[in-house]
Amino acid sequence: MLRLRARYVMTARTDGSGNGPVDGVERIAVLRANALGDYVVAVPALDALRRAYPGAAITLLANAWHADFLTGRPGPVDDVVVLPPITGLTTPEPGHAAPDAFYAGLAERRFDLAVQIHGGGRHSNPFVRRLGARVTAGLRAPDAEPLDRWAPYAYFQHETLRFLEVAALVGAATDRVEPRIAVTDADRAELAATLGEPPPGLVALHPGATDPRRRWPAANFAAVADRLGRPVVVTGTPAEEDLVMETVAAARDPATPVLNLGLGGLAALYERCSVVVSNDTGSRHLAAAVGTPTVGIYWCGNLVNAGPLTRTRHRPVISWTVACPTCGASGVDLTAGRCPHDPSWVDGVTVDEVAEQVHDLLGG
Repeated sequence: MLRLRARYVMTARTDGSGNGPVDGVERIAVLRANALGDYVVAVPALDALRRAYPGAAITLLANAWHADFLTGRPGPVDDVVVLPPITGLTTPEPGHAAPDAFYAGLAERRFDLAVQIHGGGRHSNPFVRRLGARVTAGLRAPDAEPLDRWAPYAYFQHETLRFLEVAALVGAATDRVEPRIAVTDADRAELAATLGEPPPGLVALHPGATDPRRRWPAANFAAVADRLGRPVVVTGTPAEEDLVMETVAAARDPATPVLNLGLGGLAALYERCSVVVSNDTGSRHLAAAVGTPTVGIYWCGNLVNAGPLTRTRHRPVISWTVACPTCGASGVDLTAGRCPHDPSWVDGVTVDEVAEQVHDLLGG
């Protein structure tokens, strides 16, 4: 997202035991408690931990939606512990501390390894240290406590590669950098019960994004749809209903709004699509992770942190705007604060640019 943080330049440190595997690991805790796209970009690191420690149980310390989505889903996570409101971890509001009893319950799990992939560590490293694991590993900014093994946190680095560096601290590696998420029979059943059988050649548009500065205009999504001659769905959360319906209304050809699928059903829908066209948001990450080609509209700074790492099936179309269109505040000066304006930083991307990439992925 378009957020600014201090620049960090550091040298990695360890507890002196090197960066190899940790002996005798049976239980691993991983802290990653945020949104859908944030989870998806961390999957390759989780896969690497699973490969390095095939007999260990991996517990994700996360949010309620993680538990709903990951329970029963094949993948590297065995179970999810839902965190309460904790300032700097699961809420930005001050004054929220986890109860001592919560830490005691986590300590009773006797984690052998605790891995922090939840930011620079000012709040997350003290939390991880209180788990009582034999070895801790993760990211560290200059204002953060050290862990036993740590890698420097620098803002402009791709999140997937950042987390793979952390996994490497404990001897974990993978040959897959693009995340994959399994679609289950329950996901497909939810899709069938809600929408029926998707038509062949389906294209999905996702005009929403949490940060309004990352939203391409709804009329542009509709204009792309009108060039395809294919069945189209427009996906969004219930909070994005107005944006979804604006896109549907702007399209000359009929498009179907989809607002009532859970994440599993949405994964099944994207699995059936020929291509997904989306802003830089969790839906694009989810579509790519279930194996569907994507065209993403990206602000250049966000591309560094969260863009697709390969181009055969995933095409970012990039806005090179580097200052607020309203007041001129820099978007790349990491010492500056966020200005109060919310115009789109990506509306300079043209319909032609996006449609060209969609047609190429569809085979011309």
